[in-house]
Amino acid sequence: MDFDKYDLISFKGGLEEFGLKMSDTQLRQFLRYYKLLIEWNNFMNLTAITEFEEVCTKHFLDSLSLCRAIDCTKSLLIADIGTGAGFPGIPLKIAFPNLKITLLDSLGKRVKFLNKVIDELELKEINAIHGRAEDFAKPNLLREHFDVCVSRAVANLSSLSEYCIPYVKTGGYFISYKSEKIAEEVTAAEKAVCLLGGTLLNQIEFVLPNSNIYRNLVVIQKVKDTPKKYPRKAGIPTKEPL
Repeated sequence: MDFDKYDLISFKGGLEEFGLKMSDTQLRQFLRYYKLLIEWNNFMNLTAITEFEEVCTKHFLDSLSLCRAIDCTKSLLIADIGTGAGFPGIPLKIAFPNLKITLLDSLGKRVKFLNKVIDELELKEINAIHGRAEDFAKPNLLREHFDVCVSRAVANLSSLSEYCIPYVKTGGYFISYKSEKIAEEVTAAEKAVCLLGGTLLNQIEFVLPNSNIYRNLVVIQKVKDTPKKYPRKAGIPTKEPL
């Protein structure tokens, strides 16, 4: 791969807006990730965004915006639920090697891609799991195992909370990446969040660097254990939000 042909000026500027600086090794990991994303996207549906600077802004920088909500320099256990092509988990791992990350996705082909990226980028303390969010939130698996759970999945906040809050330890956080003004959605989710043992702590609004793209991080803190009956069986949280 000809790394020199990619202009990293705007990406580096975006990183600076977040107070981040990457080493040459980390920048090469991002470029290698981009190359793999485009290669694999030719034969499976990973992303509709393929132009380099757009990927840097809408996928890489968007993923890294988590640093606006929590201190990502700590050694945290993080679950990325419905990770898809690895967002936000893989960019977070590249930028913050101290994070211990589990990627969960329901499509086996995507998990194969994620494992390829992990191997080629030589990332440590990150693993990809094939499965549904409902299945791995059981007590003998990954329930209440993580300091932080994140998701960029497209679903309403009530449904996402049911999928994600069970993974979080009491005292930890579920942080949902949202792309629109979501005051009504947040208000509608308050009952579900409370039932699941959480409380709405903060909503961080910002514009992505190098763009006019509006973003939200909804921060939910887990204040008590999630009742055992949640999450409900596959598909119900989406069809019948709490």
